[in-house]
This record gives sequence, C-alpha cells and structure tokens, in this order.
Amino acid sequence: MNEQTLKIGDNAPNFTMPTDSNGTITLSDLKGKTVVLYFYPRDNTPGCTTEACDFRDRHPDFSDVNAVVIGVSMDSPKKHDGFKAKHNLNFTLATDDEHATVCKLYGVWRPKKFMGREFLGINRTTFIINGDGVITHIWDKVKVKNHAQTVLESLQK
Repeated sequence: MNEQTLKIGDNAPNFTMPTDSNGTITLSDLKGKTVVLYFYPRDNTPGCTTEACDFRDRHPDFSDVNAVVIGVSMDSPKKHDGFKAKHNLNFTLATDDEHATVCKLYGVWRPKKFMGREFLGINRTTFIINGDGVITHIWDKVKVKNHAQTVLESLQK
C-alpha cells in the first residue's frame, strides 16, 4: 500500500507524467529549480479547488523564489484541462497512472475513510524539492486553508 516513506533529506523519486494541455513533465528536467509538488484527491471538489486557487493566486510569488508548482491527481489530462480553464489555473497539473505509480513512490497512496467506507486514495500531501532533487519540506494530511501561503513562507526563509 504505502510503498515508500520519504523523509526530509531524501532524494525525490524521479517521474514522468502526462499533464494538462497534452504535455508531459519529468522531475529531472526541472533540475536547478525548486519544485512544489502537491498531491490532491480530485479536480473540482471543494477542498481541491480551494487549494488549487490558492496556489494560482500566489503563483507570482512562487515564481519570484524560482519555484515551479505542480499539482498531481489521478484525473485525466482532459479533466485537468477543464479544471484549469474553469478556475484560470496558471500552473501544471499532472496525471498519475491507474496504478498510482507516482503516488506510491511518494508514499501518498493510502487507506482513507469516507462515509463509513474504506478505500485507497491520495492523501493530500505537499513536497518541496530543491534544485538538486532533494526533499526539503513535507506537509502530510494537508488542511487546505492557508496551505499555499505556508508553503510560500517556507520558501522565502
């Protein structure tokens, strides 16, 4: 289930995933930049929309600290396109595969409970990966209110 437990100081697992706008993204191609990699359950749900819009609104500030924001869920690239258009999102949304390969690499694919039902899903988690590919911050079980601001402040220190 939780295939890996990453810690601060670990090398971030490399990945290549399809993205919105018919693109792909590979972590190793972002060497030299700080990456804010945030995992979220689903497009167009209340918490995920709030989180995405907060990252959108602070996007210029993330750019000022040379940080790239990438949101990851298992929604299709086409669904990401609709989510981005509906909310004017200005950062990349990546799609993990049906096997949750990247989610498992990052240890965010875990048992969850909703309305008395238990199932496997994405645990809302954010990682900051420095320009050398090393994890410098991890927020687990993220509460969306003010989260993007908290992440930004950690980069501005």
